[in-house]
Amino acid sequence: MLSLALCLVALTLAACGDDDSGSDGGSGSGEASADTERTAKPKAEEQTEGATCKKVKAPKPKPDGGAEKPQLKLDPAKIWEVDMTTSCGEITIELDPKTSPNTTASFVSLARSGFYDGTTFHRIVPGFVIQGGDPTGTGGPGYSVVDTPPSDAAYTEGVVAMAKTGAEAPGTSGSQFYIVTASDAGLPPDYALLGKVTGGLDVVLAIGELGDAASGEAGTPLRPVVIEGMKVRES
Repeated sequence: MLSLALCLVALTLAACGDDDSGSDGGSGSGEASADTERTAKPKAEEQTEGATCKKVKAPKPKPDGGAEKPQLKLDPAKIWEVDMTTSCGEITIELDPKTSPNTTASFVSLARSGFYDGTTFHRIVPGFVIQGGDPTGTGGPGYSVVDTPPSDAAYTEGVVAMAKTGAEAPGTSGSQFYIVTASDAGLPPDYALLGKVTGGLDVVLAIGELGDAASGEAGTPLRPVVIEGMKVRES
């Protein structure tokens, strides 16, 4: 079984975990309510600051592995964006194929195949990251890719990067990704840079409040946040 999670080490932030081939798994989703200020809202929705999250059930785990490793890279002269629909709203990520050609090609291939549809943000650490892309809770696509990040890589608010196991080489990844919600996560340049959030940062930050602070680095979600679908755009 694979298990991948970003971890806090001593008084600094770092990432660690396991995976079948380089991807990671994390804690499962919970059903408890978030301790956020509530305002008038539709019955099926809950208002968080800057976004409205629908109340949804945790989806069933999807089959692990089985995805084909892409052979083609994205055209770095084009702008590549991924529109992610979640139960809390829309998030747009602009990919960085120049820095991470293998990582971005893999992410686009998985997104287009529907690999991420019906998965959750299975790990939410308030003030640090939200992590998703795990179909089973302990898995990945069945392969890994590598893009060694630059030595000056900064994991700041809105940056999207890939999770990896502690034993894997810098820049190794499978399917699991995280979005930084801290002003600066303080992570070393070990995690492949996927891109940055260019739309829906308020949604990201709202999701970031739905983690159980008492669970610490485990990042247990207070209730499910589902990735409903992804659409890839190029221009």
